[in-house]
Amino acid sequence: MRKITKKLTVIDLFAGCGGLSYGLEMAGFGILLGTDFWQDCLDTFQYNHKNSRILCGDIRKLESDKIAKSAGTSRPTLVVGGPPCQGFSLSGPRKFYDGRNRLYLEFLRVVKDLHPQGFIIENVPGLAGLFGGTVKERIVDEFSKLGYKVNAEILNASDYGVPQNRKRIVFVGLKSAMFEFPDPTHFNGSEDGGAPARGQRKLTVQDAIGDLPPLNDYKGAEEMPYRSRPKNEYQAMMRKGSRAIINHVASNHAKQTTDIISLVPEGGNYKDLPGHFKNTRNFHIAWTRLHRRKPSPTIDTGHRHHFHPTANRIPTVRESARIQSFPDTFRFLGTKTSQYKQVGNAVPPLLAYAIGKKILKYL
Repeated sequence: MRKITKKLTVIDLFAGCGGLSYGLEMAGFGILLGTDFWQDCLDTFQYNHKNSRILCGDIRKLESDKIAKSAGTSRPTLVVGGPPCQGFSLSGPRKFYDGRNRLYLEFLRVVKDLHPQGFIIENVPGLAGLFGGTVKERIVDEFSKLGYKVNAEILNASDYGVPQNRKRIVFVGLKSAMFEFPDPTHFNGSEDGGAPARGQRKLTVQDAIGDLPPLNDYKGAEEMPYRSRPKNEYQAMMRKGSRAIINHVASNHAKQTTDIISLVPEGGNYKDLPGHFKNTRNFHIAWTRLHRRKPSPTIDTGHRHHFHPTANRIPTVRESARIQSFPDTFRFLGTKTSQYKQVGNAVPPLLAYAIGKKILKYL
């Protein structure tokens, strides 16, 4: 039987594998429930949130009463999640209630029915500019009608200790006060690599994965020992409580693929390839090799566009998880393809932690 002792509780809609929930739990919240329509990610969520419950199903068919019953409360502190917004680009701001926006409206419906003290919505940054910002304004208006004071801002995960330039728009609504987003804690250093004028230096790919075996001539294993001590505070934090490296298995690539990867310099992309290879993939992130001394670009879901800084392969699930700020104790379940998708779609836990810690000051 589970035991949730924290008074500040969370229901996570569109939970995925649980990055947002994991960060909020680190901040001091109790995670009651994660819902999603994809069982694979909920299996991972359940494994890593052992005191929480899961509910698999189409949110459009999950009544608020059923969600509350599964969570064990009809009044959580927060309802959080990242509802997809594909419909907005098709239907326009005047059709907010278009069926294609249904998933967003279901989030609104659950918040209306459960009356939490607050909510968090995370989404792609492009939502902020859709139709001149009117979609963003409509979202704020709809939740304001429910009595929430809503603030929205585009955040970069690398500003909060995540070794990745991942930008997302975050909406936070609270009944009690207008939420002010946490100030960045990490900054770019000087051009010569020196420390920033204030705060901490932004973390890099090397900071994140430099202690993990590169697997140049070895495919790795689902569980393998660490071969060195942590080389910095971030690695030590990621390894806390972990006795072995898990989910660290190299992908098999065709020889032509590895040959092409080998031609891309560190930090380069398809533009650095010889002419006869450039057209194999010629969009802006194609054939991107990560740079050890820079934050990673936004990691993908295993589409094989980003590659290891030195090895001729895509990052492993564990390397991607480190870049997302998932600790090494966080185990991803399912097929490797499924694991990549789970990691790539997740909210970085350290970003969620920063938001959660700031919300605590308002509750």
